[in-house]
Amino acid sequence: MKFSIWRQATAASTALALLAASASTNAASGPTPEEWRDARAAAAGLADELAHLCPVAAPGSQSEFESCRKGLYNNSAFRDKLNPIVLWGRQRNANATLAATSLTQFAPDVLTGMYLPLFMFNGKHTIAYIEGEGLFQIRLATAFRNRLAPGQFPYPFWHDAEKWATYQGANEVILWWDPAPGRVKVAQFTAMGAQPPIAISEPVAAPKFDGQWMWSDAQGKSQPKVTLFDGLFSSDNPYLVKLETSYKVLALRLREGQCDSCHVPNNPDKSKRLVLLQTPVHAAGEIQRLLKAVRDDRMPRDEFGIESPLDAKTKKALLEDGEAFAKVVDAAKRWEAQAREPTLANSQ
Repeated sequence: MKFSIWRQATAASTALALLAASASTNAASGPTPEEWRDARAAAAGLADELAHLCPVAAPGSQSEFESCRKGLYNNSAFRDKLNPIVLWGRQRNANATLAATSLTQFAPDVLTGMYLPLFMFNGKHTIAYIEGEGLFQIRLATAFRNRLAPGQFPYPFWHDAEKWATYQGANEVILWWDPAPGRVKVAQFTAMGAQPPIAISEPVAAPKFDGQWMWSDAQGKSQPKVTLFDGLFSSDNPYLVKLETSYKVLALRLREGQCDSCHVPNNPDKSKRLVLLQTPVHAAGEIQRLLKAVRDDRMPRDEFGIESPLDAKTKKALLEDGEAFAKVVDAAKRWEAQAREPTLANSQ
């Protein structure tokens, strides 16, 4: 059986249609002078914040990486300007439309907590209006942190040699800005920009991929670390252990429901809009949409795309363990928000 939460969850299922409709409407009239003004201001603001939070540094600097992650994750203006469902992926063909491009959907905190911090910025950017998309395209000069430890990447990018090469050679991050809501709807990274990366690092040969998206290190600790909220939540957050253990229970249910046959980075179903569930952070970003799809019997689907609801026992177990995981995620986030309040108050 094959799963497609993107096509099944209500909000996600309409996103592509809205993107196309937005493109059609905006392309017909073009941006107004006010939209151009606002888009330029937004581009400058986003570029400046990224350069401030994630400046050029040694590509293996753990401290700079962590500082960038925390800055973007914790109430950054950049995070606030992301669409509630933002699409992310590499640009493999500069002439391909967004609708024809395979992209992964993320919640804003997943993108800002694990993916964008892998890049560095210096504030240089350009902006153009792409008529065929009906969106502004903001291109940010960048470079990739290819010297980090394997556990700092969301998953083994080197499972695909071409993907790993594109990450390492990235020279621009592209933000697609929708003027109507004033948000970034799609973000991409590319190695096809006009200028070289803003920091040069010798490529790292792709390690051998053993087929495991998560693994244990020599000390028996789960990896990748970044997928366990490491560095995003405080080390004294009382829910850290519960997050990992509740996800392990959920992961078992996902396997029983065959969810892990499609919702993994190598995208075996070749979905244009991939949903990832293979780690705690990825699952946390999608858990509410996952639960809704299961409740509505809109997953799984068979190889013909026909809905084939789970049997009652499997569905009940998946919902119970999914809801338990969701509650722990919410509790951990509330604790973090409360812990930050005194710090924010003292800084004002």
